[in-house]
Amino acid sequence: MQTLFHYNWMIREEWYQWCEDVSGEELLKTRTGGVGGILKTLFHITDVEWSWIQAIQGKPDFQEDFEQYNSLDKVRALDAKFRLDVEPFVEAWHDGLERRIFEDHLPDGRAVTDAWGEVMRHVIAHEIHHIGQLSVWSREIGKPPVSANLIGKGLMDGLPGRM
Repeated sequence: MQTLFHYNWMIREEWYQWCEDVSGEELLKTRTGGVGGILKTLFHITDVEWSWIQAIQGKPDFQEDFEQYNSLDKVRALDAKFRLDVEPFVEAWHDGLERRIFEDHLPDGRAVTDAWGEVMRHVIAHEIHHIGQLSVWSREIGKPPVSANLIGKGLMDGLPGRM
């Protein structure tokens, strides 16, 4: 579990660096698909990760307003702030949490239950999905995307045969 969170955080940081050479206008431009644009997508990824992890722990969640975070520096700062809550939880993850039950209510009032492990995998997949959208948009503006390759990033260092 931790490896894929580390991967997502690494790729997200590479996207922030990628954004440094893109105009604010391009970062804020409304695009087809996703949540509407490059910077808004990075904001959304960060917000959703934090919100789900808050929710399964029974901690309060609040909806951030993108308009308050409509610059690269502000999204990065929010990410750093939220990571202070997210990272210790991810680092402390163990198999005993996999089947712990998260109970929630949908907007229509229906109750739903999910295993914590399922929620965590959803958070991972959610970010990977949106990173794919960023890759498409990067090509639309003529800039190569960040590589999504997990291999060679050193995330599994310490395994037999790895240096």
